[in-house]
Amino acid sequence: MERKTYYISLAEGSISQVSTASSWDYQIQATDEEITHLREIFDQNYSSDWQGFWRAHIPFVQYHYDRENDAYDNGLQQAFKMIYELGDEATKAHIKDQGLMDDLIE
Repeated sequence: MERKTYYISLAEGSISQVSTASSWDYQIQATDEEITHLREIFDQNYSSDWQGFWRAHIPFVQYHYDRENDAYDNGLQQAFKMIYELGDEATKAHIKDQGLMDDLIE
């Protein structure tokens, strides 16, 4: 399959083939199937984020004790791992420098 260049904004959950369309944080090379999978991860995170928003209005469980937050955290780690694996050298260096993926990066 042919790989294309994509520009990713993790905070916005956006994926674009145009570098000037919006702000972006990471550049990756991916197939159509890989982009579909990354979009599914972003969509799951968006849904989990909204669920967390509604739960935050009933503050009887602290964040680190709320198992529902695991879905969002795991989704974020999956997205970072996938972006790292598909990323260019600058993307990989940036993610390594953040130190958030030390346990997931080989």
